[in-house]
Amino acid sequence: MTIQLNTDKNLTIHQEYEDKIKAAINDGLTRFEDLITRVEVHFTDENGSKEGLEDKRCLLEARISGKEPIAVTNLGSNYDLALNGAISKLKSKLETIAGKLKAH
Repeated sequence: MTIQLNTDKNLTIHQEYEDKIKAAINDGLTRFEDLITRVEVHFTDENGSKEGLEDKRCLLEARISGKEPIAVTNLGSNYDLALNGAISKLKSKLETIAGKLKAH
């Protein structure tokens, strides 16, 4: 499973944080690694340089072999919370898809 990170101009990801992000995604989606070919991570700050609650957005897009890609979005007060919420939402969607694939 390939993980690709994308950010807006308000965020620079250092190697340590990139490794942490990739580890969180790998840990959260290990069960589905045979289903997913690539995960794209998009981080944005909805308010730019201004302060705000729940203004960090994480969009996860999973490319599934033989299927249309699926995407989930989550907002948080920091990028870690946004990422963890998005991983939870993506796991839920992937469980549904995996269940449907097994039924067929």
